[in-house]
Amino acid sequence: MNYDRAFKTAIDDIKKEGRYRVFTTLRRYQGDFPNARWNKEDGDKEVVVWCSNDYLCQGQNQQVIDAMKTALDDVGAGAGGTRNISGTTYYHVELERELADLHKKEAALLFTSGYVSNDATLATLARILPGCIIFSDESNHASMIEGIRRSGCEKRIFRHNDVAHLRALLEAAPQDAPKVIAFESVYSMDGDISPMEEFLDLADEFNAMTYLDEVHAVGLYGDHGAGVAEREGLMHRFDIIEGTLGKAFGIMGGYITATSDIIDAIRSFAPGFIFTTSLAPVLAAGALQSVKMLKTQYGRDLRAKHQEQAQYLKDAFAKAGLPVMDTSTSHIVPLMVGDAAKCKQLSDLLLDEFGIYVQPINFPTVPRGTERLRFTPSPLHTNEMCDELVDKLLGAFKLLQLPLAA
Repeated sequence: MNYDRAFKTAIDDIKKEGRYRVFTTLRRYQGDFPNARWNKEDGDKEVVVWCSNDYLCQGQNQQVIDAMKTALDDVGAGAGGTRNISGTTYYHVELERELADLHKKEAALLFTSGYVSNDATLATLARILPGCIIFSDESNHASMIEGIRRSGCEKRIFRHNDVAHLRALLEAAPQDAPKVIAFESVYSMDGDISPMEEFLDLADEFNAMTYLDEVHAVGLYGDHGAGVAEREGLMHRFDIIEGTLGKAFGIMGGYITATSDIIDAIRSFAPGFIFTTSLAPVLAAGALQSVKMLKTQYGRDLRAKHQEQAQYLKDAFAKAGLPVMDTSTSHIVPLMVGDAAKCKQLSDLLLDEFGIYVQPINFPTVPRGTERLRFTPSPLHTNEMCDELVDKLLGAFKLLQLPLAA
């Protein structure tokens, strides 16, 4: 076995498909988002960031930064270990209380990322429920897919957001088998939103638990920023709600909220929680401040501005004839390209020539043939910035001879 050749061949295959990913080194200006510096070998270049998941720019918020500085001076840098040994601090406990209150659940549990919270919880949940069958939306995030796979339980994949297909799968399953229906609220690549009330009704009818991933919705929807389930008045009907601290809250980490018994069971059995060093207290402190802020009128005003800018960009794309995907009913603005190599070319051209930073989205994140650019305008992206982006995109599409929308 030629080990070096095996690794080189694997990378060469990705490059041939045109989906080889290159990291762009950015240095952001604190307090001046979305402006940033692109650190190039031949000198820095000013760019505008259009693909950050720090949706509300809370990672740039001075109150959040000050809270982190205070925690750093208070308890130092690291957590000191796993939560079971020496990694639980006041900041972890207070953040879990705040998150439980946000989602109106009895308890919450912190993880080191949203990926880990999905993976660890779903894998453990099925092991606690012998004979469990997990019903999973085909567009669920890779972290949910991996957690379900690792659980070793039976799984049934239903077509994306297809209520009738889910019903058919539930009807065909053994009536007495434990069941979990797992899906997301906002799907981050198409920008669409799940029919959660219909899914909840099916869960009631077939005695199934529900697991909701609100990663791309927490902070962004609902009166207090708890997500789409809060906006729709449905939080109380979900058994487990999962979220992240790394997107709208602007920091890092993941969490679940549920009843005290569910949280205690996951805490006690999930290897992804038990054997992982806990979040640094400075991160927990920043997240705590951010969650508190976004519960208030400040958060409501910020959410309204965010939605306004997202809609402005969608309308501007459509008016210009750019192929904006009409699947999106959320804050995410995807622009269809449909070819991995051309998508990368477009991204590179926008960065090199126009100072626009937006990364290509390709397989395995999206199916082959649906490659796209994914724009995430923030409350700090002005209408003028959106108009300038449209002009530069039109120029780039013309240079690369890419088709506009029909």
